Amino acid sequence: MNQNERKTVARRMILLIAVACVIMGLYVMRLIFLQLVNGDDFKAKATNTTDYNFTVTAARGDIVDSAGRRIATTTTSYNVVLNKLLMGDRDLDTMLQQIVELLRANGESWNDTLLIGQADAAGNYAFTDDDTSTSDQKQLADMKETLGLQQYATANDVMEMLVEKNDLQDFSPEWQRVLAGIHYEMDRQAFSNVNNFVMAENVSTLAVATIKEHSLQLPGVEIVETSARSYDQSDIIPAVLGRVGKITAEKWKVTDSNGQVTYPLREKGYNMNDVLGISGLESVYEDELRGKDGVKTITRNSDGVIVDTKLTTVPEPGHTVQLTIDSNFQRAVDKALADNIDMINRVYNTGTMKAAAGAVVVLDVKDGSVLAASNYPSYDQNLYAANYSEYSSDPSLPLFNRALQGLYTPGSTFKPAVAVAALDSGLINQYSTVYCNGVYNYFKDYHPRCTRHGHSGNIDVVTAIKWSCNIFFYDVGRRLTSDVYDAYAYKLGLGQRTGVEVGEAVGRLTTKSDSNYTASLDVQAAIGQGNTVVSPIQLATYAATLANNGTRYRTHFVKAILDTNTGEVLSETKPEVMDVIEGTGNTFELVRQGMKQVPSTISGKISSYPVPIACKTGTPQRSETYAPGKHYLNAMMVAYLPADDPQIAIGISIEYGGYGARTGDLVVDIANAYFALKDGSLAQQAEAEKEAEQAQQEDQAQTTDPAQAATGQTTGNAAAQPAQMTPAADTAAPETAAEGEVQPAVQDEQQPAADTEQNPDAIAPEN
Repeated sequence: MNQNERKTVARRMILLIAVACVIMGLYVMRLIFLQLVNGDDFKAKATNTTDYNFTVTAARGDIVDSAGRRIATTTTSYNVVLNKLLMGDRDLDTMLQQIVELLRANGESWNDTLLIGQADAAGNYAFTDDDTSTSDQKQLADMKETLGLQQYATANDVMEMLVEKNDLQDFSPEWQRVLAGIHYEMDRQAFSNVNNFVMAENVSTLAVATIKEHSLQLPGVEIVETSARSYDQSDIIPAVLGRVGKITAEKWKVTDSNGQVTYPLREKGYNMNDVLGISGLESVYEDELRGKDGVKTITRNSDGVIVDTKLTTVPEPGHTVQLTIDSNFQRAVDKALADNIDMINRVYNTGTMKAAAGAVVVLDVKDGSVLAASNYPSYDQNLYAANYSEYSSDPSLPLFNRALQGLYTPGSTFKPAVAVAALDSGLINQYSTVYCNGVYNYFKDYHPRCTRHGHSGNIDVVTAIKWSCNIFFYDVGRRLTSDVYDAYAYKLGLGQRTGVEVGEAVGRLTTKSDSNYTASLDVQAAIGQGNTVVSPIQLATYAATLANNGTRYRTHFVKAILDTNTGEVLSETKPEVMDVIEGTGNTFELVRQGMKQVPSTISGKISSYPVPIACKTGTPQRSETYAPGKHYLNAMMVAYLPADDPQIAIGISIEYGGYGARTGDLVVDIANAYFALKDGSLAQQAEAEKEAEQAQQEDQAQTTDPAQAATGQTTGNAAAQPAQMTPAADTAAPETAAEGEVQPAVQDEQQPAADTEQNPDAIAPEN
C-alpha cells in the first residue's frame, strides 16, 4: 500500500470515528433530555394516570341598592369535606367516628337528613317526619323506594337495611344511627371518586383549627373555604329579596305524572349539595347571581398516588343585581309606617282595638321603579333561620309580604278611577252635577246614604272627589255600569299584575259575572266596595298612572345587572309602557284638581304641606264587627306629589287603622324623606344615626352587665305590640259607619266623627 492509499484510509477512519462520535453524542444528549430534564414528566406519562375533576363553587353575586350599598352579599365560611380519592385505604367508618367526635367537641353538627331518631331503650326506632309536611312525606317515600323497601316499611325496617347495606353490625346502636345517617347522606350526595361529600357546613374557626391539627390522622378530610349568603342590611325588603337554600330532594329528583324521573338541576350544572335561590329576587335572578363554577383537577396514577393537583378552571363570581330602592329611603319609610301605626294606636285606638299591620309602596312616577316597599311588622333576614318558628307562629304574620300579597278593599281610593271612566267616556263633563241630599233613592228597596261631610246640593266631579261624595259616585257608577269603570280601573293598574319581578297577588274587581252580583252591588263597587280587592303595590301603580295622565309603566324592583369585578352595567331595566288611557279633554286634570283639594279636608300636617299633594283617602269596612252594624275599618290612601309635576306615587293600607285620613301624616313623612333623599341630607342623617347607635352600643357594652343586656335584646318589630293581635272596639271617638267590604251593610245611624278628625269618605247607613 503506497503512501497515498494509507492517507485515504486514515481520512476515512477519522470520518467514521467522527460520525460515530456525533451519533453517540446525540444519543447521550437525548438520554440526558429524557432522564434528567423531563424525566419526571415522562415517568408520569409512562405510568397509567387518571384525572378527576371537582367543582369549585363560585361566589354568589351581591344584591345592592340604587346607590351601590350592599344588601345581600357573600361571606367566607368553612365546610368539612371528604375527598374519597385522598382517603387511601383508611377505614371509612373509623374515620367518620373521629370526625364526629371532633365536631361534637366543638359544638358543631353534621349533615344528617335521615328522618329517624335514636333508638329507644328497647332498641326500636321511630320516624321523625312531620305528618303535615309534604316535603318530609316525599323524602320518606323516596328513601324507602331507594332502599328497595315497601312504603309500609317501619323505621326499624329502614335502619336494618341501612345497617346491613353499610356493614355497621359491629357498632353500638347509637353509632349505628349516626353512621347510617352519614352514609345515607353520602348516597344522596353521590359520594364517589369524582364527587366529594360535604359532611359539615359553616363550621367555626375553632373547629377548623381542631380538624387541621388532626389532619395526619384524617387523610382526605379537607377544610374547604366556601361562600355563604349574608345580609349587610338585613332589614331591607326581606320579603322581596327572598331566600337561598340547599337543593331539596324534590327539586333534585323530579318525577312527572307518567313516572318519568328527571334531574333538571343536575342538567343545569348543579351538584346535590349546592345552594340556590328559593324565593324572591334570589330565585328570580338565580342565573345572574349564581356565577360560573371552577374546576380543580386531581391526577392519580395506577398505584393510587396523587401526582398532581391544579385549578384547571378559575371560578367566576355571579353578577351584581342592583335594585331601584335606596336603603336609606326604604328605612325611612319603614320608620314612618311604624310611627303612623303607633300614632293611630295612641291617639285613636286607645281601647283594646289596635292597628295590627300595614304596608306602603312608593314608586317613581317617571319609570315605575319601586323606591320603597314597606311591611309592618317585618323580620330580620339574618335571623330568619334561627327565629323561623317564632316568626311563623306570630299571629301578626311578619313573614307575610303585605305590600305585594295583601289584598284589601280599596274603599274611596277607587273613586278617581270611576271619575276617569265617566269623564273619558263622555258620560259627564266638568259641569255635570249630581244632587246630593244624603240619600240615594234610585232603588225602591235599597237607599244607601252619604254623610254630606262638607258638601250638599248639586255636586260636580271635582267637589265629589274632594269631599268623597257617595251619592255622586253611586249615580255615576250606576249609569256607567261596572263593565265600563272596571275596564278603566284595570287599565289604571287595579285588579291585575303590576309587572314586578317577584310573585304578587292579582286581586279582583267586582263584575256582573260574580255569583253574588246585584244592581246594588254594582253601585257599591263604584265607591270601592263590593267584591273588589287590590294590593298596596297596585294602589301605588294606580296612583302613578293617574299622575302620568293615563300612562302606566311596568312596576319593577331591579335597576340593572352589573359586572361584579368591574362594575360595568351589563343590562339595565328600561321604562316599559304597559297601558295607556289617552284621556279626552281635561279628564286627568279634573281628577287632579279634586285630588289636590283632598288634603284641605284632612286635619294634620298634610293640610298645610308646602308642596301640593294629590291624594284620595279610603275607609273600607272589614268583614268583622265589634257591635251590631259596626265594622272594623282599614285606613287606605293613594297619593302623588308634587301634584303639578309628579315625581313619586304612594299606596298605603293599614289594617284596623280606622279612617283613611289618619294616614295623612304618613304621606308627609314619606314626602319629607324623599326630598331629603334628593338633596343628600337623608344619607347624612342615616350616617349620623348609625354612628350614634354604634356609640350607644359601645357605651352599653362598657356599662351594662352582659347577661342583663342579653335579656333585654329584641328581635325587631316582628314581635312588637302583641296587643295588636286582637282588635276590639275603638273607644277613642265615635266611628261613623264606613265603607263595606263585600255586601252593602245596613247600619245604625251614628253621630258624625269628632271635629278633630275629619272623615270625608265615610258612608252613612241606608234608610
